[in-house]
Amino acid sequence: MLLGDIQRYPFLRLLVPLVCGIAWGEAMPFAWPWQVWMVGVLLLIGAYRFSTRRGVRSLFGVTAFLLLFGIGGEAASRRCAETDFPFQPEAAIYQVQLETSPEEKPRSLLCRSFVTGVFEADTFRAYSRPFLFLLYFPKDSTASALRSGDKLLVHTRLSPPVNNGNPDEFDYARYLRRNGGSGSAYVPAGRWQVIGHDSLYTFQQQALQYRDRVTALYRRLGFQGDELAVLASLTVGARQEMSDEIVETYSVTGATHVLSISGLHVGFLYALIAFLLTPLWKRWRWLKPVLLLGTVILLWGFAFLTGLSSPVVRAVSMCMLWAFAFVQPDRPLALNTLAATAFFMLLWQPMWLFDVGFQLSFVAVASIVLLQPKLYCLWPVKNRFLRAVWGVMTVSIAAQIGTAPLVMYYFSRFSTHFLLTNLWAVPMSSLVLYAAVVLLLLTPFPVVQLFFASWVEKLVYAQNEVLRWIEKFPFASIDHIWLDLWGVLSIYVCIWLVYKAMCRFCPRRFFLALFVLLLAAGYHWLVGLQNLPQRSIEFYNVRQCPVVHCVESDGRSWLVCADSLKDVSPVQRSLAPYWNRLQLKEPTLVRGVYEDGDLFAHNQLFYFGNRSVCLLTDDRWRGMTSACPLPIDYLYVSRGYRGDLRSLSSLFTIRRVVIDASLSPYYRERLIRECITGGISYVSLADRGAYRVAL
Repeated sequence: MLLGDIQRYPFLRLLVPLVCGIAWGEAMPFAWPWQVWMVGVLLLIGAYRFSTRRGVRSLFGVTAFLLLFGIGGEAASRRCAETDFPFQPEAAIYQVQLETSPEEKPRSLLCRSFVTGVFEADTFRAYSRPFLFLLYFPKDSTASALRSGDKLLVHTRLSPPVNNGNPDEFDYARYLRRNGGSGSAYVPAGRWQVIGHDSLYTFQQQALQYRDRVTALYRRLGFQGDELAVLASLTVGARQEMSDEIVETYSVTGATHVLSISGLHVGFLYALIAFLLTPLWKRWRWLKPVLLLGTVILLWGFAFLTGLSSPVVRAVSMCMLWAFAFVQPDRPLALNTLAATAFFMLLWQPMWLFDVGFQLSFVAVASIVLLQPKLYCLWPVKNRFLRAVWGVMTVSIAAQIGTAPLVMYYFSRFSTHFLLTNLWAVPMSSLVLYAAVVLLLLTPFPVVQLFFASWVEKLVYAQNEVLRWIEKFPFASIDHIWLDLWGVLSIYVCIWLVYKAMCRFCPRRFFLALFVLLLAAGYHWLVGLQNLPQRSIEFYNVRQCPVVHCVESDGRSWLVCADSLKDVSPVQRSLAPYWNRLQLKEPTLVRGVYEDGDLFAHNQLFYFGNRSVCLLTDDRWRGMTSACPLPIDYLYVSRGYRGDLRSLSSLFTIRRVVIDASLSPYYRERLIRECITGGISYVSLADRGAYRVAL
């Protein structure tokens, strides 16, 4: 059944082996010499001739599958190899060129930069190709003045991307590699110098500059706060102004797709342009190809204004193929057009396969193409207005069905009021987008533009306020959902089987879909049993946020932290997938004096499960002595303590030292040497990652 469906769509048959090859090549990179590819092409030609003569059709298909699999694997492997950088053990002087202007972060300024060469002694050695690095500068006026295209000499130590080693954490190293990054570095003040500027901007840099100009225009017109952030994100994809509160509002209500420029916004513009041009090509049919070409050019112009972000490029590419399909008398199947778009885009940039936006956008469009007509026919509506509302609802339901498994897998959340949200957000966002187009066209008339900007601001304000109102509804979202990859795949198999049953009613198909659903539910239940929490003490490797996590077997837990630590959100963000997998309840934050069951905490000393832990984050114990040293199972040393372990010997009898990653490399090595000399067991979180003690 599945094979027959795939054979109906030629590009889907080509896409499947390419995707499998990319996934394989990224996981296990390989490189084949050109001789192997020549043999593969000859085998493909021979298989085609042999299958035509002998009637063995499957031989050519198998050979083509293997060849496309190899092409995908080779392309992904080469992309991974491009990030391999010859790192040096010590700091050196590098020549870099800034790709982007500084982007403000909580504690630094981030610049995407290309490393073009290194000074070895007095000799400059240029690299054969530039390597992309993320350079962090301190927040000061000098670094803020840097601009895209600046050439710098920096004295720093470039480091490869590494993960913290916490359970179920986001694989940052793999993410950076997939996006072409080789590593990162921090450049202190006084360790860099501007040596020139490259005025020949790349196409991407020019696009980003125009995007910044549009955002600056919004600012001059009086937009500020959440209204500026939403308008800039909705029209040109600039999300630097977004606050955590407005991002959470759109996430809870299920309207995040409105903020991320993708197929929805490109579809709005395509519909507007098509609406304006349809009377022309209906009257003069010979103009149709020319007008469609002009439509595509306008859409690529919009993509240029958004900085040529990958979601917009994907959406415009899809609309381009769709527009050209109208020229043909026999319109191709929409799913085949979608598969063709994905095929050519992955040939160009294979690492887009692992981009969450890429997956969500194509799955959403495929779900709308396949499911929306079936859902729309379930309720024949005669009223024109209700028919339009029902159409929007079915589109929303179809997209939600397709994207829900991926959203739950990546974001552990399901928005329950998505229908109400989309009935408001989709029409409003289209209205805001059209108004923004008019606003930009009024640039030659500043007085009229300023007056019209006030009405656009009111539209954005109304959109945000209604979504905040929906956010306050009971059970607005279901959070802390945990799914693994096999669970996601099983859900999609169920969706596909239900779709086939809707195409042609057959009780056997419904029973098969129900059986697969029961298997998926049973698998999820068994995995949940294997991941039940156990009583333990856990030390996490989260920089600048030292906490100790005490976990009970019933799902209760406590985060014990220093009195001076005010924000534990970095730990909560980093460990949320792990806590969701263990089905833990919201951890209780413990500071100062606390007592609950087996947990007793006082003066940064606490006891849990017959184990004693001391958090050493300051010098409160300096100069103190005791006639009877207190036994300590785990001494957790983190940033803030400036003494040595010898000075604590009269206070504590230490069984094991846990060294936090927030300490400087020099101080960590010093503590390790002390532990080795004193015969004390130690654990370095910077080297090991998270450390768990089962009780």
